[in-house]
Amino acid sequence: MRQMNVAVVGATGAVGTMIIEKLIERKFPVNKLKLLASKRSAGSTITIGNETYTVEETTDQAFENIDIAFFSAGGSITERFSQAAIDAGALVIDNTSAFRMTEGVPLVVPEVNPEKIREHKGLIANPNCSTIQMVAALKGVKDQFGLNRLIVSTYQAVSGAGADAIHELEQQSKNFANRAENEANILPSGGDKKHYPIAYNVLPQIDVFGDDGYTLEELKMMNETQKIFDDYEMEVAATCVRLPVVTGHSESVYIELDRDDVTVAELQEAIQSVPGVVLEDDPATQTYPMPLFAEGKDEVFVGRVRKDRDKKNGFHLWIVSDNLVKGAALNSVQIAETYLSQIEE
Repeated sequence: MRQMNVAVVGATGAVGTMIIEKLIERKFPVNKLKLLASKRSAGSTITIGNETYTVEETTDQAFENIDIAFFSAGGSITERFSQAAIDAGALVIDNTSAFRMTEGVPLVVPEVNPEKIREHKGLIANPNCSTIQMVAALKGVKDQFGLNRLIVSTYQAVSGAGADAIHELEQQSKNFANRAENEANILPSGGDKKHYPIAYNVLPQIDVFGDDGYTLEELKMMNETQKIFDDYEMEVAATCVRLPVVTGHSESVYIELDRDDVTVAELQEAIQSVPGVVLEDDPATQTYPMPLFAEGKDEVFVGRVRKDRDKKNGFHLWIVSDNLVKGAALNSVQIAETYLSQIEE
């Protein structure tokens, strides 16, 4: 297999570090690995396994001789440096929302729409973490039975808002236990007017609100799902909620199929027909997915599959996955793996 020169932009962040770990763990054919970050982080080192890497500053010139560049440093960094990487001959795999809905930019989950990778013009977008696990879980269902309506309520971990949000949850939890006053500076959205405690609380807002009352996170899920499935007639609605959980997003999903004669067993079979999707569903033994047990795992877990009591074509299910693994780093590396296999065909 061809050896690739790889750059990771945002290498010092949680997702960037996880990308490096997954490249090594999955034995991606790396010839040279270049770690890029801000000027402030340049010169620092990252040790993974037995290897120690020195972080360099992200510049236009940093992408010379790079074949694949993973971007995970925020949308503004992608907008600033992605074209320089493309001009240098690199394929950009972007973890931010900067170009996800841009016409002509593939938005890819390899288990769902790998064929879209071939359409790239230098950049492939990685979907939102909560979108990835949902479309992976529903891929087999849509293929076999059709899918015309989808309503999702998410239960999202604070790690999706970054390291500062995790620290704030930890500090607020300590303050609560010590009956000290709690201070909130991060959640529900760093760019909004008010902030609320997340410890022992639930925040029905992720990102800022739009004029229609939906948050940007909810709009991401709705728009990205239609784009990934290439089905703009499918009805999608989302409510995104932040919970005091460190890692792992959970989703309660209601779907309506094109058929009304599908059984629970048939739906379960369709769900687990997709690689990387695991069915954990046995009410008799209280078996169902939970974020605590999904942490650090590659798979998307599905349970609580049941038929709606009123709609013959309606079903309910519960989806859980590690938002930093499959929801970000792993999916990016899988895009690179699929790209490499396609160009070597």
